[in-house]
Amino acid sequence: MEENTKIVLPAIAVRGIVPLPGNEFKIEVGRANSVQALDAAEKMYGGNIVLLVQKDVNTKDVSPDDIEEIGVLAKVTLKLKLPSNNYRVKFKITNRVKVNEYTSTDPYFVVDYEKIYSILQNDDIERALIKNVEAEVSKNAQNLLTNAEDIARLISAGTNADVLTDVIAYQLRLNTNQSKYRYLAELNVSKRLEMILEDIEHEKQIVEIENKINSDVKKSIDESQKEYYLREKMKAIQNELGDKARTEEDIENLRKRLTECDLPEGIKKKAFDELQKYAQMSSQMGESGIIRSYLDLICSLPWHKASEDNNDLKDVEAKLNQTHFGLTKVKDRIIEYLAVKMMTGRNPSTILCFAGPPGVGKTSLAKSIADALGRKFVKQSLGGVRDESEIRGHRRTYIGALPGRIIKGMKDAGTVNPVFLLDEIDKMTSDYRGDPAAAMLEVLDPEQNKFFSDNYLEEPYDLSQVMFITTANDLSSIPAPLRDRMEIIELSSYTEIEKFNIGKDYLYDRNLAEHGLKKEQLNITDDAYYETIRKYTRESGVRELNRMIATMCRKTVRKILVDKIESATVNKDNITDFLGKVRFPDTESRNKDQVGVVTGLAWTAFGGDTLDIEVTTYPGKGGLILTGKLGDVMKESAQAAFSYVKSHAKEYDIDEKIFAENDIHIHVPEGATPKDGPSAGVTLTTALVSALSGKPVSCAIGMTGEITLRGQVLPIGGLREKSIAASRNGLKKIFIPKENERDIEDIPEEVQKVLEIQPVSHISEILGSLFK
Repeated sequence: MEENTKIVLPAIAVRGIVPLPGNEFKIEVGRANSVQALDAAEKMYGGNIVLLVQKDVNTKDVSPDDIEEIGVLAKVTLKLKLPSNNYRVKFKITNRVKVNEYTSTDPYFVVDYEKIYSILQNDDIERALIKNVEAEVSKNAQNLLTNAEDIARLISAGTNADVLTDVIAYQLRLNTNQSKYRYLAELNVSKRLEMILEDIEHEKQIVEIENKINSDVKKSIDESQKEYYLREKMKAIQNELGDKARTEEDIENLRKRLTECDLPEGIKKKAFDELQKYAQMSSQMGESGIIRSYLDLICSLPWHKASEDNNDLKDVEAKLNQTHFGLTKVKDRIIEYLAVKMMTGRNPSTILCFAGPPGVGKTSLAKSIADALGRKFVKQSLGGVRDESEIRGHRRTYIGALPGRIIKGMKDAGTVNPVFLLDEIDKMTSDYRGDPAAAMLEVLDPEQNKFFSDNYLEEPYDLSQVMFITTANDLSSIPAPLRDRMEIIELSSYTEIEKFNIGKDYLYDRNLAEHGLKKEQLNITDDAYYETIRKYTRESGVRELNRMIATMCRKTVRKILVDKIESATVNKDNITDFLGKVRFPDTESRNKDQVGVVTGLAWTAFGGDTLDIEVTTYPGKGGLILTGKLGDVMKESAQAAFSYVKSHAKEYDIDEKIFAENDIHIHVPEGATPKDGPSAGVTLTTALVSALSGKPVSCAIGMTGEITLRGQVLPIGGLREKSIAASRNGLKKIFIPKENERDIEDIPEEVQKVLEIQPVSHISEILGSLFK
């Protein structure tokens, strides 16, 4: 071994590749200090330079602490400048060197180094190692070496072990360059030979595993299916690795979440059984995702968490009054509900159903109840639902199975005692997939919903603390068993005064906020409100009124921005500037008494209304003609009225010959609108008597009631709505069935003040009053 010598030379730290003696070394030099070191080596040191190995390839600004101790001595043999201003440099590496110290680090590294030399044993062990290395390289050259031909040439030339180990190590395909630095730092040639044999064996094992994976994949798929081939290869890799895709941390997190949920005993056992199955299952199996979704649902459902109710009855009442005008019965019922809960300490088993025409505030009232009670609010719209699984959920045997709307709503609420609104319950339909109304029987039965069964959850879920509220427009379309489970609270049409107060106290402020206006920027007078209600809206609720107020706000915003006005006032005289032409120019009833025309009172799902019934006669053979898209019940009512008039013709000065010599035509205007029901019986009878006797009926009088062949007047429904419609349309007096006298107290006081209501038990009382 030669004596060590000390020399000072510029140095470059290289990264991503390890230089070894006896090899040509090519790199791209771009860092400023490296370029300067390269220039200094060429100008002052005859191209000689020290190449050092950087410990971390990601470090940009390196210091001596970031550099390995052992490097190489090299000479620049070729230097080319690239378009990027970097240099492509080829070095010839001659010796290993050890850095003693850095004599300078700025502007480039200058090192004091000493050459170090390999240690050759030249014994039998070393010769045996050389033979083994040569044999392994010869057999596996193509898979293990980057340039097999150079190695073969060196072996055949009998190159000594020192050079051979450095060249083979440089050419070996290893996973990390840190592994190759071991060869640079190791001076003992025998140990380098052993390292080469170890690395060759390791690489051979990797190649064998890859070949096994490829072999397994090729047996299971068709070679032409490229995409499928790649998926199968990935699967084989995962199988070889023992499917580590699902980590223990993931399983542990799920277990922790399930433990923290404080689940009921039955669902707890079910959940942990499913978790164990999930942990043992490959992530490639379709059922794995289903189980994961199921466990996530169980963790997300509220099992014991409840919100605290507001037990201040006066505060609850005040909050309800802030958001809704009137609706006294509904508000009283909510206060009673809360009072019973406070007295008993239990949740009252009550299912409320708000029934009424559109726009009267059923849905918004449910939201206000939740706010007043301090509970979470959940809404599920049932309009158009026709599949039982929408309520009960799907069994997990189906792909894409989901829980039903009830369980989903409870998950969204996050508490066990929300206010749960089932909107439009009368709009559910049934088909071959089942009847959702039948599934609702369990949900809305206080005796059963403590153990509600969802097909997806597969375990009972307690709904007994939920305050269910349903809404409906038409109670007749709700099956009787379902209707029997609900407490019906009817929200009928608003009167003119109620609409005025709602518009002024609620809708006005809401629309100002939505349109960015202040109260001083838009003033709507009282007469403008009434004009809007009478001539621009004709509805039972206030949705159209809300739209009209919104239109006023939009017009005002435009005037403020375009016409540069500061404020606007809407009154009776200028309302057409804001809302356009009047939509209902004559809200009064007929202003002229006519023969054969009588005003009846109707009740629909959209509220009350008036309709004129017209009767005329002309020469014929005694036929009865009915037009106006009448239903079967109304046609039969007309036949009964005709028979009564025919049998009592003399009493009302009607010539009996008229029935044989004339045809009688009964028509109900607005022929495109379907009409049905028996309550027009008295109106049909009165119109027939008027037409056949030639006596007019006052246009300020309306009537409603079912008639029998003996002239008895039977009770009807919807008296409140019909009375409001009569008042709205300018009638002064109405006849109602005697048995409906008990319902007069439901009619608003302001309607009773302007409308004379006369109960009758027989049609003769109406005819005697009109045709004295």
